[in-house]
Amino acid sequence: MSERESMPYDVVIVGGGPAGLAASIRLKQVNPELSVCILEKGSEVGAHILSGAVVDPKALDELLPDWRDQGCPMAETPVTDNWHWVLTRGKKVSIPHWPMPPFMSNDGNYTGSLGNLCRWLAGKAEELGVEIFPGFPASEVLFNEDGSVKGVATQDMGVARDGSHKADYQPGMELHAKYTLFAEGARGHLTKQVKARFDLEADCEPQVYGIGIKELWDIDPAKHVQGRVIHTQGWPLSESDSWGGGFLYHQANNQVALGFVTALDYKNPYVYPFEEFQRWKQHPAIREILEGGRRVSYGARAINEGGWQSVPKLDFPGGALIGCSAGFVNVPRIKGSHTAMKSGMLAAEAAAAAIASGREHDSMSEYDAAVRDSWIATELKLVQNAEPLVAKWGGDLGTILAGADMWLRTLFGFGIAKPMKHHRDCEAIQRADLYKPIDYPKPDGVISFDRLSSVFLSNTNHEEDQPCHLQLKDPSIPVEVNLKHYAGPEARYCPAGVYEFVGAEEGEPRLQINAQNCVHCKTCDIKDMTQNINWVTPEGGGGPNYPNM
Repeated sequence: MSERESMPYDVVIVGGGPAGLAASIRLKQVNPELSVCILEKGSEVGAHILSGAVVDPKALDELLPDWRDQGCPMAETPVTDNWHWVLTRGKKVSIPHWPMPPFMSNDGNYTGSLGNLCRWLAGKAEELGVEIFPGFPASEVLFNEDGSVKGVATQDMGVARDGSHKADYQPGMELHAKYTLFAEGARGHLTKQVKARFDLEADCEPQVYGIGIKELWDIDPAKHVQGRVIHTQGWPLSESDSWGGGFLYHQANNQVALGFVTALDYKNPYVYPFEEFQRWKQHPAIREILEGGRRVSYGARAINEGGWQSVPKLDFPGGALIGCSAGFVNVPRIKGSHTAMKSGMLAAEAAAAAIASGREHDSMSEYDAAVRDSWIATELKLVQNAEPLVAKWGGDLGTILAGADMWLRTLFGFGIAKPMKHHRDCEAIQRADLYKPIDYPKPDGVISFDRLSSVFLSNTNHEEDQPCHLQLKDPSIPVEVNLKHYAGPEARYCPAGVYEFVGAEEGEPRLQINAQNCVHCKTCDIKDMTQNINWVTPEGGGGPNYPNM
């Protein structure tokens, strides 16, 4: 076995998203002498970033107060007006914003590409001396003899599917750090290991998720209203007793970002999030905007929806969780970039102070305390029952109850219920014999499309001759349990067509895994009812290459 080389740093950050980049910048602002590096599994910073996005600039204002004058692409499109529609099959009802708490307003926010914001932040980080290594996924957590986190190791390169070393084989590199910050995004595979090893979720509710599927369209300039933000709820998920909603944001250059989020606690195994998105686009109110336009990009990503009660213990010996690795999304506002960035900044301040005092590899409990005493906590506590109320009572009644709870918390500091519990998404799905299959319309190739042509637009690519990064703990379960009792939901919940049951006509069904299609959304790792699928990192640079997402 080849011996791995190692490199020492003061702080290693796993993930080049908003949280990781904000942390790196703050570390250098506090102490320019600190050695800081970021490992990013995408081919470049931003390649794997997908979000709506409407961004609250609160954290950006704190981190880089002059960002609007520094060429930041997010400054290009302030939000100009805000619409909320409740959809039925053929109609829409526009809901005014005055019944909603003031914090639900998008005044002062910006809409644009979160990937491009991250590319801009990466430039700022590198100007300060942060070392960024794109195309190098962290695949292993390293531990000291005392059990504290020592750092991480990058993925071996040039390993064949059978595990043998190809001619271009290169062993991974070990990066040792005084503190390691995990900023992997929702359902990070190293974060899962760290949570389990240090029992970080012992005193919180389980995290729950939605799957967000997004497209970019160039639309008719006559239909474009730069800065307009539209959110929808109701149809089509109302027909399958599921919940979620759509968004359509008018961004720069006659482009709209549109997408659909399906909460992953759905019970009906025939629910098909990708097809629900295609149906949603065919609603007259949405189709009217898209007609005459052209789809230019596609992608998908899981979203944390657990809120404040699902935030785990954030520190452990040798490191901390930041951003969506911890789960700071404000679900009613459909925003998490600002809270993710703020958590990275607070972790950076704690790490810099600890290192300055001669500490290393211990628990930064002051970081956890700082988050719980910050505006992150204030904001998320106001909305902590919104998701569970809708999950329990459905889109119509649940939304009314969630609104009442948010108003009570805003005005009086208490809600209509104590902080409510969550149930893991994988436990929600029920047997197929309790439901009828859903007849989804065929794509028209104009507004609605199939999965494979969609994945093509995500620029997804993986080296084919490599070990499959979607690991089955028990290869018999997909057929003997999932297909037999649940009609094989993995063939539907994956937005990229990775999972496919073949051989049924011959009486020998088996699960085929098309790993090269994977867009790294993590839905399979979350929703599989037996938790038999384990997502691990593929070879560096693999996955989607999102432009402007």
